[in-house]
Amino acid sequence: MSAGQLPTEAETVIIGAGAVGCSVAYHLTERGAEDVVVVDQGPLPVTGGSSVHAPGIMFQTSPSKIQTKAAHYTSRLLSDAGVYDEVGGIEVARSEERMDFLQRRVEWATAYGLPDPQLLSPDEVSEHLPLVDADEILGGYYSPTDGRVDGIGALQWYMEQSSAAFFGDTEVMDIDVAGGGVQAVETDCGRIDCERCVIATNNWGYQTGQLAGLDLPIAPVEHQYVVTEPMDELAEFDTAVGDNTTGLEVPGDRSIAEYMSEGPTLPVGRDQDHSLYFRNHGDALGMGSYNHETLSVDPKAMGKNSEERQASVRGFTREHWETPTHRGRDKSAKQAFDELLPATADLKYEATENGIFVFTPDGMPAVGPTKVDGLWSGLAIWWTHSAGYGHILAEWMETGVPRLPSGPVDTGGIHVRRFEPHAGEPDYFVDRGAKRYEQVYSIVEPRWQPDDHRGLRTSPFHSQQAALGAEFYQSGGWETPQYYESNADLVDRYDDQIPEQDGWQAINRSPIEAAEHLHTREHASMFDMTSFASITVEGPDAESFLQRVCSNDVEMDVGQVRYSLLLNEGGGILADVTVVKLDDNEYMVTTGGGNSPGIHGGWLEDHAPDTVAVDVEEGAKSTIGLWGPKSRLLLQRVTDTDVTNEGFPYFGAKQMYVGEVPVIALRVSYVGELGWELWAPVEYASRLWDVLWEAGQDLDVRPMGAGALSSMRLEKGYRLWGTDIDTDANPYEAGLPFAVDTDTDFIGKDALEEAKAAGIDNRATPLTLDDSTDIMLSGRPILKDGEAIGYVQAGDFGYTIGESIVYTYLPSEHAEAGTSVQVQCEGKTYDATVRDEPLFDPGRERLTR
Repeated sequence: MSAGQLPTEAETVIIGAGAVGCSVAYHLTERGAEDVVVVDQGPLPVTGGSSVHAPGIMFQTSPSKIQTKAAHYTSRLLSDAGVYDEVGGIEVARSEERMDFLQRRVEWATAYGLPDPQLLSPDEVSEHLPLVDADEILGGYYSPTDGRVDGIGALQWYMEQSSAAFFGDTEVMDIDVAGGGVQAVETDCGRIDCERCVIATNNWGYQTGQLAGLDLPIAPVEHQYVVTEPMDELAEFDTAVGDNTTGLEVPGDRSIAEYMSEGPTLPVGRDQDHSLYFRNHGDALGMGSYNHETLSVDPKAMGKNSEERQASVRGFTREHWETPTHRGRDKSAKQAFDELLPATADLKYEATENGIFVFTPDGMPAVGPTKVDGLWSGLAIWWTHSAGYGHILAEWMETGVPRLPSGPVDTGGIHVRRFEPHAGEPDYFVDRGAKRYEQVYSIVEPRWQPDDHRGLRTSPFHSQQAALGAEFYQSGGWETPQYYESNADLVDRYDDQIPEQDGWQAINRSPIEAAEHLHTREHASMFDMTSFASITVEGPDAESFLQRVCSNDVEMDVGQVRYSLLLNEGGGILADVTVVKLDDNEYMVTTGGGNSPGIHGGWLEDHAPDTVAVDVEEGAKSTIGLWGPKSRLLLQRVTDTDVTNEGFPYFGAKQMYVGEVPVIALRVSYVGELGWELWAPVEYASRLWDVLWEAGQDLDVRPMGAGALSSMRLEKGYRLWGTDIDTDANPYEAGLPFAVDTDTDFIGKDALEEAKAAGIDNRATPLTLDDSTDIMLSGRPILKDGEAIGYVQAGDFGYTIGESIVYTYLPSEHAEAGTSVQVQCEGKTYDATVRDEPLFDPGRERLTR
């Protein structure tokens, strides 16, 4: 902790001295960063933020790999620091559906390397947690390394161990941004000129972002916590309540900080069927509840500490504790706790709070570089993952490579720039944050779709799609057809090729998706690609710029197309892209939809020199993928351009007309069939659809949804960024060496050559199930001789090849075709075999005919 005069300049200023800000400061200085300053509006270390009112319970297992890895790193670091109680964690089940969910917990933990995950019987749960009534539960999930972090103790440890300078009672008034970059942080104690700034204010994240002109979608919400009076059943455990915060300045009710500083001696517990959690505080019991209606807090008015309360605490609302107000729960928190922990039924509460924490619209953190140069985000992060994300962010800032000690991490799902353009509107992100709060302990079905804020982004084909019975899913804010009811007749046509799916895997899945897959292999289909990103790159140095950022050689003639990758400094895959040369100094770069425009388009904008203009045309073009063996016959009917194989070869591009519509036509296909992508200005899009649709009726042209795209691309082995490739894999691991030309110079080349010279330890590879048609779900473990050697990156049924497909990364010694492995999914163990890829059309005859 620092005292003295606030400096007038620093290399890095971190705003927020809570779990994340202190972690970032510690990890930056551990890596040699100098001149790091941390400021907070509250006193140190009890700042009044969520880090000091939180009970510190840490359950590490998540369906997300990066969340699980970040949590495990956090538990290890803080355990070594002596501020983590490794008492284990138990999640109980009060329903058969929850027991199935706990089996998924075991599979995720096994897949991602958590030690010794176990399912327990009711009696075994009660042996660990004697207060739990075994008659109320069906069983439990036990993770031995779960536990609790001492929030105030951890902040003190970070401050003692870091060479950063920490300043409390210092309110940030403004972030000076000029020329697209951060210049300084203005505080009520003075101005600090800086090169870098990290926003780590969590509950104040939206307000802090506004100071820099950013609309960060950070939604604060309240949830409840109580601590009972001392219990006879816990009398054997010592307590230091009353002495835990002696000598510290504590804003508001000191009892909250006192009890939160008292550690557990029994495993921490959760009853997710009723959105509850609990732990002992010495001889008292703490009980937390998400079991009430969402209590959203105005993100523009979080406020400050006062004598009455910490800034991140609101008054306890007893009606939300004693009355059922959660839309998905039929019992109140009080009633559910009385049943599960009957000894607590008549106890008084020594401390109560409505504590505030935050959610983003998709429930994941917001981490990484913002669109303001030098300004970084470390937001929407709980204690559970805080040390992990501090490490990731520090590595990212210092080396350009987000990583944990175990290796590079995937950032597609956490990147602060992943959000849609509308996501920063407060009504939107507060509503979506409220939904994520409501779901935090709910069992969320596969392919679940929200029902609010729909229809925000629709392609110009939307009316035609709706008329064809499109089942719309929301992706990147776009209304994207998953399948079309107009294709229901195809299910009967292909009935013998569509195996029935049941159980968890079958939820929200239609056989029409399979039928669209099979139809496209035989006829022709139209797929709406409007949500995909088109990026124009122009200028006298456009080619040299693209050569610098692309892993492949992009020196080519006008009308040629090249598949390439964008890599970070560590050789990790930032994106896979298609580069099209339209003219001598004009290129079009295409990539996926969803988070691609913000992350990948933004990355290209950030790296472009002044002589190159980069324009991310999000929504400016509408695109139809015309794919299938009859696609050439259909396309030739509506254009005078020669689209024969000789006149329009594979990986070629032409600017031409389809009917009256000007298009950029690329002969590429993401489904492994003959076909074209037809990119048109958005105002022509509806006409483009009609021209193709009317011309193809006698060819049985059909619309095709995203469900068919998923299974078709897996048959062909085409990669999907954010699913089977991301910043945690390099091109050699990902099976994409053809997208690398080391005769050129590009970002990440040195690291890539070092990795290749050291040997590639893991490789992307397909598996097929030996004797089952079940579809495997992501995050489930791949086993060899009973040991986890990988996990499912993506799974679907290959309706053309008639086999269930899994894509995974395996150690090289197990990645040879013919190797026998097993896959665990939904409590079953499936025999599987490693296969060569691609599984479909290995000679590319269908693509290049």
